Amino acid sequence: MKLRIAMLSVHSCPFGELGAENTGGMSVYIRELCKALGRRGHIVDVFTRTHEPIHDQIIEFGQNARLIHFKAGDEEDTSRLKIYPYLSEFSRQVDKFSRQNGYHYDLIHSHYWLSGWVGRQLQQWWDIPHVTMFHTLGAVKNAVDTGIREPEVRIKSEKEIIKDCHRIIAPTGREKDYLINYYNASPETISIIPCGVNLDIFRIIEKEIARNSLGFNGEGIILFVGRIVPIKGIDKLFMALNHLENIERLRLLVIGGDKNCQDEVNRLRRLSKSLKIESSVTFLGLVEQEKLPYFYSAADVCVFPSHYESFGLVALESLACGTPVVATDVGGIRSVVRDGETGYIVLDNVPQLLAEKITLALSTPRAKTDASCSIRESVFKFSWSNIAEATLQEYQTFNGKKII
Repeated sequence: MKLRIAMLSVHSCPFGELGAENTGGMSVYIRELCKALGRRGHIVDVFTRTHEPIHDQIIEFGQNARLIHFKAGDEEDTSRLKIYPYLSEFSRQVDKFSRQNGYHYDLIHSHYWLSGWVGRQLQQWWDIPHVTMFHTLGAVKNAVDTGIREPEVRIKSEKEIIKDCHRIIAPTGREKDYLINYYNASPETISIIPCGVNLDIFRIIEKEIARNSLGFNGEGIILFVGRIVPIKGIDKLFMALNHLENIERLRLLVIGGDKNCQDEVNRLRRLSKSLKIESSVTFLGLVEQEKLPYFYSAADVCVFPSHYESFGLVALESLACGTPVVATDVGGIRSVVRDGETGYIVLDNVPQLLAEKITLALSTPRAKTDASCSIRESVFKFSWSNIAEATLQEYQTFNGKKII
């Protein structure tokens, strides 16, 4: 049976600039999943908010996959909480679009709590199954306590969505436990499907070719990729550099961050100066996804020092490029990184512990071994084809019974 799916990504356009404040792993997840579903003949409409720069309302981005924009607050980048008052109007616009075009959607798949709020409304109007994925959870972010509190309206909305939706997709067993322990979610409604990686984009590029194309010399390269926000633990990575020997021969490349992250970038710059490592740190800002494989391949190690992640796509991307990962024990890292083989896992992002594992990773030069190929092969099971197939199975089953 070919499905017509209403995919919701209200606050973040899946084709926004990756590494910006509102555009991260969730955006990659949505667009790659939709493309994979479309290739199987299913029709996927992704509803998101109108944003700058100005664009067409409807954009085709893959076989059977479309991006559809509706106004929700200001078109320029805005905080997620400011979008909340416009969710009712956004829901009505989606419903009107469906009725005017004679579309009957078979199910709703929402992403993040703002989209889940809209999905809950459409679920009631359309009387069809609602599958949701939160990507991060407000109560867990507050428990981590990085100094930024998630609002109570988010926690309340997440509880209501969990209570009323048909299925919840969690990327890891750990996230499933969070849903149960923090939100009293029913275990029977939660299924675990990991995130995926595009193995065509993220591939091995010979290290010297990658470095020459980027203009790097013989320094050892440590790489961070992600949004520049406190929960990513970048400050812990900076402190870890202080524990490394021969720091003058190492360079940390920091990829990510837009104008909305400037306060955090400035804080990190001040920290690097106080630690006397500013000459070893380069902030590169946003980098197009197609160029990321060159940075991953040029690096000796990619470090993932987060306090909390629902999964951790960056680790998958790095490994697909044959580059080892040093990561904190968050999200799906234990299912992605083979500790001592494809990288190292630290229990906490204590700078000294991070430094020890970074040193181990740097001590194994990949250019002289075939380790890159075996590192890449370790993530083949995370292809988007496999993830899409598992998701389709989930769409069709609820408590052991067919819902589609």
